[in-house]
Amino acid sequence: MSYERYSSPVPLPVPRWRERLGQYWKLVRGDRPIGWLLLLWPTWWGLWMAAEGVPPLWTLFVFSAGVWLTRSAGCVINDYADRWLDPQVERTKHRPLATGAVSGREALLVFAALMLAAFGLVATLNRLTMYLSFVGVVLAASYPYLKRYTYLPQVYLGMAFGWGIPMAFAAVRGELLPLAWVLYVANIFWSTAYDTWYAMVDRDDDLRAGAKSTAILFGELDLIAQGVLYAMFFAALALCGRQAQMGVYFWSALGVAALLVAYEFVLARHRDRDACFRAFLHNHWVGMAVFAGIALDYAFRNPG
Repeated sequence: MSYERYSSPVPLPVPRWRERLGQYWKLVRGDRPIGWLLLLWPTWWGLWMAAEGVPPLWTLFVFSAGVWLTRSAGCVINDYADRWLDPQVERTKHRPLATGAVSGREALLVFAALMLAAFGLVATLNRLTMYLSFVGVVLAASYPYLKRYTYLPQVYLGMAFGWGIPMAFAAVRGELLPLAWVLYVANIFWSTAYDTWYAMVDRDDDLRAGAKSTAILFGELDLIAQGVLYAMFFAALALCGRQAQMGVYFWSALGVAALLVAYEFVLARHRDRDACFRAFLHNHWVGMAVFAGIALDYAFRNPG
């Protein structure tokens, strides 16, 4: 019996343009939508509360697309600022800038392109919204550098991630109501809390590398501090609900969100890295629950 010998097929080389696009996609975290969702939900809270229901469709599109663009830009500038740190951290050592697959110059060009696209969208809205967008750029670009100098980069992240809230009120109402700022503060508490779960994943690596975070600042009191942050988050949302005269759907949604947060503490009670990361990811459902309460409340308050 004779056997024919076949050589294994030689894989075709990947075109350079496709390889570069793949690296850029990883750079902007296109394969990890959790950051986009955590930024989207509070932006939608602001849009729905400002409009007291479904906002104008173009405004909704501008903010939804802008969330993806600015979050992607934030990831790029974060990796650019952390290119000294990421190779020393287990979770981040394979990122394109950390491995050298993307150069610093390329990253800055991608950041600029994303921010220009976002500004092009905002330019279709009113002047107040455009002015506020410049503050958003400063917040997004400066956030990554805080972990070198302060233990509170997570608070600053909340300021950057929630800036879509006052912008939403500016776009829909043409003014910044007190409700916008209370909702903004609620998001700062929430973002600080969920990003502290994230920082707890990297705490040991950050300590070795000399980076700072709320997880390091809180130390053994981290779970207690988390409880305080989430309590302040719900207290601020309750103030928003009272100011906006929200009904049963909103208050029921806050109850559901509180149960979801309680589950995060069950997950992360032993401070295991994987468990803390799961607690961080779980905040997507918290944000969605709050949005569902807001949207349903206005939908049934103003049918049609």
